[in-house]
Amino acid sequence: MSETSTSNRSENRSASTTGQQAGGTSEQQQRRGGLGPAGSRGRTTIADGVVEKIAGMAARDVIGVHAMGGGMARTFGAVRDRVPGGGGARSVSRGVKAEVGEVQTALDLEIVIDYGVSISDVARSVRENVISAVERMTGLEVVEVNIAVSDVKLPDEEDEEEEDQDRPRLQ
Repeated sequence: MSETSTSNRSENRSASTTGQQAGGTSEQQQRRGGLGPAGSRGRTTIADGVVEKIAGMAARDVIGVHAMGGGMARTFGAVRDRVPGGGGARSVSRGVKAEVGEVQTALDLEIVIDYGVSISDVARSVRENVISAVERMTGLEVVEVNIAVSDVKLPDEEDEEEEDQDRPRLQ
């Protein structure tokens, strides 16, 4: 090869490097079609059940929340939990309904509270805890958390789940 062709290639390389530094596009970006960073390519969808589980766990963490779901839901849930493969994970989301969009979610919770606690304070704490957990874990904006208090657990009442556990399994 001649010295002239070698020096011309070097000049072309340095010119293209200078063009990149001056705001030109790199060959690599041109090959990718000008796409952005790898983390922004594609779409992430979050199922309603995922948000329901997160919200259910967060609501149960609040002092004053005795259980989630209405009476019948808890009764059927207790029976379902005893059946092998009956869906123990479902009990986490019992009493929670989520509607999930692309960037927002709305939640409806049905709770049973302990007797003697302030319903408004417990509801406020549940809202704050649920919103914080769902937004932190999913990145979705929580637009509303509706709470229905379906029952109050009295100190002398036995839990429906406890009553079922005291009974023999086989008769």
